[in-house]
Amino acid sequence: MSNATDTYLTTHEQELYDLGDQLFLHPELGFKEWETGRIIRAFCKAHELPIHQEYALTGFSVRIGSGEPHIGLIAELDAIPVAGHPCANPETNAAHACGHSTQCAIMLGALAALKDSLKSEQGTVTLYFTPAEEFTDMEYRNSLVKEGKVRYCSGKQNMLAERIFEEEDLLIHLHAMTNPVYQYSIGSVLSGFVYKKITFLGKASHAAALPHLGINALNECTLFLNALNMLRETFQEEDVVRLHGMITKGGTTVNSIPEEVVYECYVRSVNPEVIQEVNDKVNRAAIHCANALGGEVRIEDTPGYLPLHQSKELNEVIHRSILKYAREEDILYGEISAAAGDVGDICMFKPIIQYGYNGFTGAIHGADLAIVNKEQVYVTQARIVADAVETLLSEPDTVARIKDSFQPKMSYEEYIRYLSGKRKD
Repeated sequence: MSNATDTYLTTHEQELYDLGDQLFLHPELGFKEWETGRIIRAFCKAHELPIHQEYALTGFSVRIGSGEPHIGLIAELDAIPVAGHPCANPETNAAHACGHSTQCAIMLGALAALKDSLKSEQGTVTLYFTPAEEFTDMEYRNSLVKEGKVRYCSGKQNMLAERIFEEEDLLIHLHAMTNPVYQYSIGSVLSGFVYKKITFLGKASHAAALPHLGINALNECTLFLNALNMLRETFQEEDVVRLHGMITKGGTTVNSIPEEVVYECYVRSVNPEVIQEVNDKVNRAAIHCANALGGEVRIEDTPGYLPLHQSKELNEVIHRSILKYAREEDILYGEISAAAGDVGDICMFKPIIQYGYNGFTGAIHGADLAIVNKEQVYVTQARIVADAVETLLSEPDTVARIKDSFQPKMSYEEYIRYLSGKRKD
């Protein structure tokens, strides 16, 4: 790391902590990150970091430098609903139990530190603030789609559809982790998923006097849930299949046979073909369980995220930077995770990594998630990111090798077809 970059981060350590605190205490759900954006823009103005572009309703980017290579950085803006988190918004239950707020402070610290040390035409660095990573608050997001304010329910899906990442040679992302053994994670694989809304339809009747005249949609759903449990033994461990969901509507009144029951769920796997296969099994189970009791079912599928497979060559660069602040035994390599993120969609088109960093306690997405080591979370990660970017800017051959080793996995047209829910059977 250059002396100028190192000095900046040392001098502005408390400012990064204050920024991180401010963002952590103002959690907002996806496509609603207005106050988060205001806080970030104020920091950018104070540090002369120019806003470059706006996109996906609440997203925007900041760019420094010029010329090649072009390095992309990603930070996520949104929080997730977690009732009971001490810093949750009392109206929305939004909380930064995902750690996204720390991404924003880290990347801003790294970019501000790099600004003064970046030589003219040495290269370009663009920091993308991406909205709506957590796939939640779906009624609101679907309303935005219907109103034409966004095209899809995820921030990065919209950005890819708008070709926002076209200019970058590669991209760097990072995410909070709470592993009790390791401080860092490199080269993990993330799952993909499809989001499902399954509506079981029956017939209302008096629950006590005339139950025989009704068709119980809750019983249809109960039968279906048992079918899901029986399907689980057909899944292979290497595919990391997960089926999880919740009943979001269980009927209208206790005194009537439930005529409409809604079950929402994810079908997850690290294998995109298996996602489709399991999704077909789930659909068959829902249809036949409903029909078995005389009911009907309506199934609405929304394409979620694609599995993340990281660039091995780019991870070698971040590995070198991490080892300046950690030991080999502090690093978890090649974890296969059932978690998902819309960075998986980016890996279809560009070399990208998402390394994990600790400094937290509690559970990711839990009411007890807390930052316990601000120096490690904010300053050390800003140093690691800045060091990796400086390495890439000074080693054009390394960037060329990373690009040459990458093969796109989808065309733009195939991706748009995927987002539309169309597929090749």
